Formats: sequence, structure tokens, C-alpha cells
Amino acid sequence: MERVNGKCYLVGAGPGDPGLLTVKGKECLSVADVLVYDALSSPEFLRMVPKDCEKIYAGKRASDHAIPQGGINALIVEKAREGKTVVRLKGGDPMIFGRGGEEAAELAEAEVPFEIVPGISSAIGGAAYAGIPVTHRDHCSQLTLFTGHEDPSKEQTSLDYAKLAEADGTRVFLMGVSRLREITSALIEHGADPAIPMALTRWATTGRQRTIEGTLGSMADIAEKEHFKSPAVAVLGDVVRERSKINWFETRPLFGQRVVVTRTREQAGELSAKLFEVGADVIELPTIRIEAPLEREEFSRLVTDVHTYDWVVFTSPNGVERFFDAFFAAYEDARSFGKPKIAAIGPATARKIAEYRFTTDLLPETFVAEGLVEAFKNQHVESQTVLWVKAEDTREIIYDELMAQGAIVDRCIAYRNVPETGDPTGALESLSDDGADVITFTSGSTVESFFALGVPWPEGCKAASIGPVTSGKLREHGIEPEIEAAESNIQGLLNAILEHYQA
Repeated sequence: MERVNGKCYLVGAGPGDPGLLTVKGKECLSVADVLVYDALSSPEFLRMVPKDCEKIYAGKRASDHAIPQGGINALIVEKAREGKTVVRLKGGDPMIFGRGGEEAAELAEAEVPFEIVPGISSAIGGAAYAGIPVTHRDHCSQLTLFTGHEDPSKEQTSLDYAKLAEADGTRVFLMGVSRLREITSALIEHGADPAIPMALTRWATTGRQRTIEGTLGSMADIAEKEHFKSPAVAVLGDVVRERSKINWFETRPLFGQRVVVTRTREQAGELSAKLFEVGADVIELPTIRIEAPLEREEFSRLVTDVHTYDWVVFTSPNGVERFFDAFFAAYEDARSFGKPKIAAIGPATARKIAEYRFTTDLLPETFVAEGLVEAFKNQHVESQTVLWVKAEDTREIIYDELMAQGAIVDRCIAYRNVPETGDPTGALESLSDDGADVITFTSGSTVESFFALGVPWPEGCKAASIGPVTSGKLREHGIEPEIEAAESNIQGLLNAILEHYQA
């Protein structure tokens, strides 16, 4: 067989919270040429791969398989044989009821180099996020894991329910909600105590997490009444009693609130992480994406001439990033920037400028265009030259007002906001089917692009705006924002959402 230069990593993504991915797993994602992934709980994983990585969705949610298992096995072998670094990303741990063993065997048979990178199983991590320790000195020192995917009534089941019923300590089973009544009945029938405490946790470690409690004898009725569905982890044992004391994840201020983030895919992470940290169920639905300006030569010319200006004005982190990428492509020495002073519209833009080791000379008190031009009134810019680094379609207030102050302003169009048409995580379908509690908007362009999607506004959903300009755009579409940031930045938007719900 010919030599294979590629390699496949079978990586466990953990139960859902992207923070539970291992350091080794993140390193594998950072060098992936091909990513083959299941229905992941967090789009954050998709941002960890290089921009040119080929992303292939393999499906696998209950009976919905985008690619059959045999096809997945063949795919990862084929891609690795092309000399590519392949990451097969699987929820939880690939070797715990994840069919990772089958994929590893296929790779071994094909003589394709591979590594297994374990992940945190929902059997352990999910229980911990529900406030349940699967082992505890006061309760047990034994843990039994089994799959609930098998039908206990079939004649050839590989599970010995008599032994499972007699097992000491904690018992945890996965993928068993659809057969919950049969499983609990089989355990009781084989001698398990119906009064044993039991908990079911759905969508463990994510903002959608929900836990119900009962006993082995009552849980099937409770789950049916609560319309409880997969994916869920079931914990059976006295350790469930500890939940009343150490339930930590489900007590955060925005827990249970479904919040949509409409920023670009690259920028969504900051707001998403902050929302998740306070308990929100975050849906990332990027409505815009950033593309290069149409007049690329003009942009490059203005960047290389930056040293001839008195001021450079940045009104977004995107503009900063694209400007300095072009600047350092043209110059090796930062001193080539020359004499210009730097103005930023707000702290986020200033922080991005600081990443390139430049200092912001002018920052307004209010972080909008009106605040910036007001701040310039004390700078005496008459007859001074100003380079305004901007997006293609923005309000002209900075140009008009600085020209009125006597400055000579050149527009430097660094990027374009264009509607995002891709939906690799199924967020649009999720919003359409399940609605939301809050939709956040961080610019007028996110408003325009959201309504261009043609999605009906979810019933009872609140709009959260980053500031008055964005609020104005919402009103143009007939939506009155119930939440508006006092400071027009991401932290201000988060604070406004928290204040709204705490009130």
C-alpha cells in the first residue's frame, strides 16, 4: 500500500460547553485541513479551525444522519490519504458510546496514521453541571455506565438488566430518553428499588440545559409530563440528593433565556461567551459577513500614504484589523506609520488598535459618531488632513462634520458588510422552529441583514440594541427595542440585558 502522509485525529469535543474541550483537542483543530463534525452544541468549535479548513457536517442527531457511519469511515480515510490533516470531532468522548472505536479500526486497517484525543463525557461533565457528583464519599465509590440506546425488551440485548439492577453506587445511562419507561421498568422488574433518586439532564453543559428530578419509579411519568426529550443523561443513585446543595450552573442570572447573536461569525464569540457565562442559551445567527472593499487598489494606496496625514480615525475593530493587515503587508517597520494622531470611536476599537502596539490619542465620552465629532471640536483640526478608515456603507456624519470643522477628510474604505447566506450550524432553522427570548443587534447593518432573511419576528421576543443608531434602524422595521445599551459597546449591551431581567 502506498505511503500516507496525512493523519486523522479522533477528537472528543466534550458535552457542549466549548470551554470543556481539551488543550490537545484545540491544538488539533488549529491545524486541521478537514473537519468532519457532528451536530455540535457550540459553533465556537468551528471558529477554532483555520479559515481555509474544509468543514463537513456529518449529522448524527438521533435518527437523522447526514452521512451514514460507513460513509464517515470512508470519508476520513479518503481525506487523510490525500495527505491532509483530518479532525473527526465528536461530542463527548469518542470512545464512550461514540463509535470512535469503529472509526479507529477503519483507519488502522487502511494504514492511515491516527491519534485518539479523549473528551469529557456527558456522563461525567453533564452530571457535574447539574450539581450531581457521580461519586461521593458519603454515598458511593462505584460508578456504572451503560447505554440506553438498546431496547431492553429485545431478546438479544447485550445489557444484563439483572446485574444493572443489583449494581452498587451510581448508575448513569446515555441516549435512553426514548426508551426511558422500558429501561426503568426493566431495572425495577429485576429488583432495583423504585425509590432510588433519579435525575435527567437535557442538553447538559449548554445554555439549554434543563434538569428534572424524581425516582426510578416516577421518572418515566415525570419525563412524559414535562415533554422531556433527547439528548439527555440519566443519573440514578443517592448522589442525586447532593444537587439541592451544589446546583451551580442552573442558578445564573440569564439561565433559560434564549438569546440570538447576529454579529459576524468572526466577531460573535465575544458577546456569545459573555452571555453564556451568565447562563444564556446562545444562538449564533450571523446576518452579515466581512468582505474586502471593491476598490482594493485605492484602499492599499491610502494605507501606504498614512504617514502624510495628521489624523487617522477608526470607527470599528474590523477597520483597524484590515487597515493594519494592509499596512504591515506594505511596511516592515511600524515607524513607517509616521506622525498621525489616532482617534477611535470607542473602547473596543481602541483595544484593537492597542493589539498593534499603537496608542489612541482621542476617545469620545459617548461611543457613537456624534460623540466622536464632538470630541474633535477641541482638537482644532482646521486645515488638517484626516484619513477616515470605514466600512463601505456607513453614515456620513464623521465626514460631513469634520469637513465643517475645516478638516480635509479622505474616506478609506477598508471592508464591506454583506449579507451572510450560509447557516452551517442550523441556527436559522432553530430560530424559526423554537423562537427566542432576545435578539441582539450591534449595528444598523445587522438589523437590515436580519430582516432581509425574511424570518418572522418570534412571538414574545425582545430586541436588544447596542445604541440609539441601531435602535433607530429597528424602529424603521416596526420593532421597538425593549433593551438598549447605555454605553454603545458589547459590555454595555450585556449590562442592559442583565438589568432588564434583574428588574
